[in-house]
Amino acid sequence: MEIFYENKQLVTPGDLLAEGDYAAGNNAYKAGNKVYASRLGLVNYEEKRVSVVALNAFYVPTVGDLVIGKVTEVNINSWTVDINAPYAALLQASDVLNRFKPQRDDLSRIFDVGDLILAKIVTYDRTRDPLLTVREPGLGKVSRGQIVKITPTKIPRVIGKKGSMINMLKKEAGCKIVVGQNGLVLVDGANPEDERLAITAIHKIEEEAHTSGLTDRITEMLKREREATK
Repeated sequence: MEIFYENKQLVTPGDLLAEGDYAAGNNAYKAGNKVYASRLGLVNYEEKRVSVVALNAFYVPTVGDLVIGKVTEVNINSWTVDINAPYAALLQASDVLNRFKPQRDDLSRIFDVGDLILAKIVTYDRTRDPLLTVREPGLGKVSRGQIVKITPTKIPRVIGKKGSMINMLKKEAGCKIVVGQNGLVLVDGANPEDERLAITAIHKIEEEAHTSGLTDRITEMLKREREATK
């Protein structure tokens, strides 16, 4: 008998999980003497039963993705960042400081626990945690605005075809909006009412993502809300 992953490791549909005298549990199936994953999730080995805990609300990192994360730990030479994924991401001090010296530089003065950062995924595979960078214009600490959390799979609907939905939102709500692929959206308006309008629209998009004509309905809703507040 043989297993091919560590417990709680991320697996995708079709991955071979175990071979031999194992039973297939939730989100897994058996073909011959081999057990495969049928859903994206975290593999769970329990005695002779193999199952997968499906991931619905979690984000699966992809190199190049823009993400919004929260610093959860300040280490000697890096920061640990929660990016709404099964595993925490890492931002190295050398990515932020050109001449980093642990004995001199206090990393908490740059990013502290609880700080939100805008970053990009630079490396990731299922054998190591995601690595982040903030070495691009516009990336770094989030100092203003509100964060909206939605299901990561609904993010493409918030963006729309060729950016149609997000561009309309920015125009009609009068807000700067940064969309993280990990399901977090930063809304920064000139006043609380503008931010409220944008956030209401984003939640409506999430709820009705499966429907057609959504862009037009959201546009009409924002215009009605705007008129009602005049």
